[in-house]
Amino acid sequence: MIVQRAMPSVRGSLRLAAAVRLLAATLPVLAVTACGAASDAVPAGIGGSSAGGPAAKPAPAVAAASSAPAVDPRPAPPAPAVARPRVVVLGDSIAAGYGLRREESFPSRLQEKIDQAGLGFEVVNAGVSGDTSAGGLRRLDWSLDGDVRVLVIELGGNDGLRGLPPDELRKNLTAMIRTARQRHLTVLLCGMEAPPNAGPEYTAAFRQVYTTVAREEKVPLVRFVLDQVAGIERLNQEDGIHPNVQGAKLVADTVWTALSPLLETARTGTSRSAGPHAS
Repeated sequence: MIVQRAMPSVRGSLRLAAAVRLLAATLPVLAVTACGAASDAVPAGIGGSSAGGPAAKPAPAVAAASSAPAVDPRPAPPAPAVARPRVVVLGDSIAAGYGLRREESFPSRLQEKIDQAGLGFEVVNAGVSGDTSAGGLRRLDWSLDGDVRVLVIELGGNDGLRGLPPDELRKNLTAMIRTARQRHLTVLLCGMEAPPNAGPEYTAAFRQVYTTVAREEKVPLVRFVLDQVAGIERLNQEDGIHPNVQGAKLVADTVWTALSPLLETARTGTSRSAGPHAS
């Protein structure tokens, strides 16, 4: 009886041992399979892919952000200023505004009139105190730098004060006008008077120079640029020669009468021919 009970116990032990061996052989296979599945499951967007499938696409929001153009926070630079055509006043101390502030000179007053009329020109004050017609001729070329359309010649007063020959004044004025004509400029000639103490013969010859040159060269003429100012004490400085602030305004009025129609013509660009003589 004891033997018979022992035999079933041995068979059970054998079955248990076989089961353990089978389990031991199966576990490594399960482990390898699990690890392979885990390694294949790479998160999208990192650069991996699922086994046998295509690479995952990046999120649309990221793609949109990377393709958006960069925005420059700096303000846009200002547009460059447009240069205006020029009116050059080539003159002596009358144009330079001797004894006055620059903005009180008659060329500056002409600029005010141009701006008020909306003509769009820039006045260049090329006045040099003490200059003669010969000096003006020497510096003419560099005085006409830029987009010059009109040349106003206000020279000769110092020629008269020094008693220089009227014929030299005529030659210098003619040369200036012809040089300007070669540049296709409109010219306005402003006349001057010699001082009375130079004698009637000299003063008459001096005055005639401006009339002759204007007629021969067919340019408009302001017969006497100081017409409303000369000899009037309240309109001149203490020297009795140079206009004061109010006198310079009147000089500008005199020149403006002849200049304004020339600017209208020069602005349209249709013609730069001479206009009628001014009184």
